[in-house]
Amino acid sequence: MKQRKPPKSRLKLEMEVDRFSNLPSDVVEKILSRLPIREAVRTSVLSTKWRYRSAMLPHLVFDDQCVSTRKNITFVNIVDHVLLGHIGPIHKFELSGGDCLDNWDIDRWILHLSRNSIKEFILVIRQGFNHRIPSCLFSCQDMIHLELLGCVLKPPSTFKGFRNLKSLVFQRVTLAQDVFQNLIACCPLLEKLTLSIPTFHHLKIDAPNLQFLDVEGDFEDVTFENTLNLADVCIRIYPRGRTWVCDNSNLVKLLVQLPLIQRLKIGRYFLQILVVGSLSPKLPKPCLYLKFLSVVVNLNDPAEVLTVLCLLRSSPAVQELEIAVSFILLMQANFFC
Repeated sequence: MKQRKPPKSRLKLEMEVDRFSNLPSDVVEKILSRLPIREAVRTSVLSTKWRYRSAMLPHLVFDDQCVSTRKNITFVNIVDHVLLGHIGPIHKFELSGGDCLDNWDIDRWILHLSRNSIKEFILVIRQGFNHRIPSCLFSCQDMIHLELLGCVLKPPSTFKGFRNLKSLVFQRVTLAQDVFQNLIACCPLLEKLTLSIPTFHHLKIDAPNLQFLDVEGDFEDVTFENTLNLADVCIRIYPRGRTWVCDNSNLVKLLVQLPLIQRLKIGRYFLQILVVGSLSPKLPKPCLYLKFLSVVVNLNDPAEVLTVLCLLRSSPAVQELEIAVSFILLMQANFFC
């Protein structure tokens, strides 16, 4: 009896599966890392060699794409299933989906991650509540990137900082001012800092290795210490009718701590702080490395205009210049004339 040959369609499928099976490990990892976690898990059916590949992914992202079409499978079920079956270290964990999650679920996931040498942790709470970060997260000394949105931060008294942290992003995070300052001071390798905290009265940045800073909030003052490596700075504030005073030029005080500044973005209202005491034609020391300058200026305020001119005259290396005019103030002025 002749053995029947498999149909061509089946042969083609087997050949395709064979190609997948023989891909190098690093290529497979790159393919899986670009898929939503739900799709990555499904690849386990491709072949025996792929069965456990998704369970070994070091980067886990649970976002809005991580939703099952089956009613009996919830977002929590998916996260639990992936974490329970995971093999090896988890370097990155992002939780930015699943609205109105329970505190208990988030806390037990963080506890699990704290035992897995987590290096990047991102938690986004869009609505429902501000989640209080459990103390176990502060034991993650391998952390290099921490990003929190909609959280409450109160480290334990034994916390001495993240010794390996290089990047920090806080948005709508509730924490005391002294807690923030101690946190920054106790992260010696910190290079990038992004803040959106509207509750501080005075913002003090003390970070010797900091290179990038993007901050906005309701501040009365912003000061820098040990920030000689800062090269890219963007500051936006909300003044709420305050007036600022100082003995010397605020602009000079700012730039003394930023000798290597290359990119400076002065957002709306921050110029009002720099204006105080800044009426000299030029700065005592020029900004030799400043190449990009962006500023929002009220043309009805001569002091603001003079401050911008002073900064320009003192920045011989500027290659890009962005000037935004405060149109609202201009229109109000014209209306009452």
